[in-house]
Amino acid sequence: MQAVTDRLKNFLQYVAVSLIDEPAKAQLKVAELGPKKLRFKLILAQPDVAMLIGRNGFTASAIRSILKAAADREGVQVSLQIHSQEEEAEFQAREGAS
Repeated sequence: MQAVTDRLKNFLQYVAVSLIDEPAKAQLKVAELGPKKLRFKLILAQPDVAMLIGRNGFTASAIRSILKAAADREGVQVSLQIHSQEEEAEFQAREGAS
């Protein structure tokens, strides 16, 4: 499973870095939600979030489709979340307060 996770992570990093302006500020988190089930979370600077999501979400949708197709070949379910650093900080604060 680790080899599959690494391949998917490397693909996602390559695509994201190619499309955003501030790759140094980008973070990619991977969580195993269960056997053969992964969640990728891209945390980006606010202007990069808009760029990666694209007009009407078409860019993000295309990235998700390719990621899911690659994962399906390995029998793995994946999801991709795209957040700004500010949204992630708010989420972490809510989680810490709970």
